[in-house]
Amino acid sequence: MKRYTAIMVLCIISLLAGLASLLAGCRPTVDGIRERGALRVGVKDDVPGFGYFNAETNCYEGMEIDLAKLIAEKLIGKETDDCPNVEFIPVTTSTRGPLLDNGEIDIIIATFTITEERKHLYSFSSSYYTDFIGFMVKKDSGIKNVDGLDGKTVGVVQLAPTKRELQIYMGASGLSFNFEQYISALEAKVALDIGAVDAFSIGNSILNGYLDETTELLPDKCAAQPLGIATRLNDKDLSREIDSLVKRWLKDGTIAGLIKKHNI
Repeated sequence: MKRYTAIMVLCIISLLAGLASLLAGCRPTVDGIRERGALRVGVKDDVPGFGYFNAETNCYEGMEIDLAKLIAEKLIGKETDDCPNVEFIPVTTSTRGPLLDNGEIDIIIATFTITEERKHLYSFSSSYYTDFIGFMVKKDSGIKNVDGLDGKTVGVVQLAPTKRELQIYMGASGLSFNFEQYISALEAKVALDIGAVDAFSIGNSILNGYLDETTELLPDKCAAQPLGIATRLNDKDLSREIDSLVKRWLKDGTIAGLIKKHNI
């Protein structure tokens, strides 16, 4: 009996050690990223100006893409044709958190708004860009400002802070919106196109990427949305390193240059 008990204890210890090793391997230390030779970055692939996959060039482009490249160069070294130093992994509002949590990506640079709630889940860098919630409508809707949305239906994206912020805005303005929630920005835009909603609301940075000849943005905007680079809470060294870089580039004009380059 004692022998079996000892064997069971050894098995449990071995299992726990393996689990600890697996979890440790999922946490990207700065040294671990350098050893791997590539920074895995969660980015948007459908937000022109920020993160966009250009099918014609087969490349990612945008301000956040350039920012990721700068970070990878500082952490790993310059990219070469034979040895790319960054791997872009497309994420959505609903997938970016889980992909970071399970270790498939090291950092998120994907129009990720810094909120007090999210600070309990992730570490954020200083904000590199401040967005605002806006409203897209059909040009033929007759709606010319946010007052025209009173009592109408607004499409928002699940897991984005838009609905909560608009509820606060409703309380302050006396307006009343009905809400329909969608998995992605694309679904919300399609809902607007087919008339399922009267407006589509999210950060202006995203709305600008969905403008077409049939839609327009209202002049109204609300709720500042500071965008930050997210890492896991336990990745302290990586978080400090990235925040230091962002602060330096905010101070020396590098980030301002990227914003101007991509006209956002």
